[in-house]
Amino acid sequence: MPVGNGTHGSRTRDPGLQPERTRLAWRRTTLACAVAASLAGRQALYTGIEPGSLVVLALVVLVWLVFLALAHRRIRAMRASRPPALSPRAAAAAVACTLALAVLGAATLR
Repeated sequence: MPVGNGTHGSRTRDPGLQPERTRLAWRRTTLACAVAASLAGRQALYTGIEPGSLVVLALVVLVWLVFLALAHRRIRAMRASRPPALSPRAAAAAVACTLALAVLGAATLR
């Protein structure tokens, strides 16, 4: 499918490669978040189950589940031949989840 009017600078877009790379990037990021959540959980359990540690651990799991849902939704959207752009709201939520995991991970190190 040509891009542009075909006079000069026209290119053809391979509809399969870019969405596939994006799907793989979302999967890698989800895996990295799972590892971060697991390490935070391990650290919380290592220091002993206290009310504060339990709250932090519950928040880590909640944030990871929210990120997992966001990533799954985006991966499914990438199946379309012309996937829609990531909404600013979803992008902000993904950034918030990433930052929250970092902060909560640091809180488990206390």
